[in-house]
Amino acid sequence: MTPKEIAFTLAKALDSKKGQDIEVLETAELTTLADFFVICTATSTTQVRALSDACEKVMKEAGEPPHHIEGHPGGTWTLLDFSSVVVHVFTEEARKFYDLERLWSDAAKVDLSEVLVQEPQ
Repeated sequence: MTPKEIAFTLAKALDSKKGQDIEVLETAELTTLADFFVICTATSTTQVRALSDACEKVMKEAGEPPHHIEGHPGGTWTLLDFSSVVVHVFTEEARKFYDLERLWSDAAKVDLSEVLVQEPQ
């Protein structure tokens, strides 16, 4: 899978579990950390875990297990590192606190209108 296909697969997995305000930022030209960041808001700490589990499951099925996971069960955020794509799942408060969209404001936002069932917010 290409990094973009991975990012879209992860965005779809988040969408399928009712993740909110899903965004994909293309960071390849800005950092060596990852080609894409996938960012999502969860409505509760329980949903943070469910969204993270959905990402982990879909990528394991695709033969791309995460290289690293940060955060903790019951926490307000989780980071899943798939090398070329990093997923950030936050509660609303944590997303506002870390404000990755501002930190990575030079990154191009990827159009998800053809990928997501839910409308991006």
